[in-house]
Amino acid sequence: MKSMKKIISGLSIAVASATMAPAAVADINVAYFLEWATPNQIAKVEKAYDKALGEKVNWVNFATGTAMTEAMLSGDIDISFSQGLTPFVNAVNANAPIKLVGVAVAYGAGGDCVVANSSGISKANALELEGKSIAVPLNTMSDYEMRLTLSTLGVDINKVTLVDQEPADAAVSLVDGQVAMACGFGENSLSKMKEVGKSMLTIPEKTEAGITSFDIVSVTEKFAQENPEAVKTFMAVTEQANLDFAKDQSKIDVIAGDAGMTVEKTKKQMAGFSFPTVAEQKAEYFNEKGKLANVLPFMGKMFATAAAPAKDDYSVFVDSSFLE
Repeated sequence: MKSMKKIISGLSIAVASATMAPAAVADINVAYFLEWATPNQIAKVEKAYDKALGEKVNWVNFATGTAMTEAMLSGDIDISFSQGLTPFVNAVNANAPIKLVGVAVAYGAGGDCVVANSSGISKANALELEGKSIAVPLNTMSDYEMRLTLSTLGVDINKVTLVDQEPADAAVSLVDGQVAMACGFGENSLSKMKEVGKSMLTIPEKTEAGITSFDIVSVTEKFAQENPEAVKTFMAVTEQANLDFAKDQSKIDVIAGDAGMTVEKTKKQMAGFSFPTVAEQKAEYFNEKGKLANVLPFMGKMFATAAAPAKDDYSVFVDSSFLE
């Protein structure tokens, strides 16, 4: 777990730097993922965000949500779209000045843990993973899924060796036989993993075990305080893009091109996604007993460290006022 400590340490330094640095940007800088197909990519490509905001929007792709957080704290990113909930929780545990303002996508099949065929391991003999290596981007939603998967199968996480790798690199490690299992996201990376392996759990098995996930929209406190109307507009454009796509999927090729995937892979990935409307977010996620109220404390405790302990109240890091 040395790599996790390095991440927390680096995050703490970045938090301190962000608190001290009076950064200001002329454009709006937004973080997003490649290999992660969402309807708002049509609005991104067609410059709907730029037109509505009256500002140039710079979209910067990242490999992990942890990297998004670090860029936010350095002042390079204002908004992170579809950031994993786990990187967000780790950031606020480390006192990062960021806020959760919306839910980008819910999924049961967005990420996966793939076990190598050559290992001879399946859910039936999952205990044989103990003593083996698992590639996973630490402190991400893939890490969260891996932990819940191991727990479901009765595997002691302290008896496996975790190799901190981005999904594309994790796929290579699995193919090369360097690890017994790899966990990640992104259809290109997962497809590569599944050339030599299979999912440890099926989607129905994950659902039964409560292994479902959702990604969020987060903003820096500085940007939200100085540009509240811009945040509202960003969320409104995203909402409209989701509604438009729900009615008409004819531009899925635009999404595929922007996500760096084939149309076939994009359709496969998006079949496991849902994009909650503003009304659904308010009713199911942001209410007093909603999904955020349940998941944030649970996840916060799961990933807490001595340097970044769990918070008593995560609601102070959530602001739904930008949803209209």
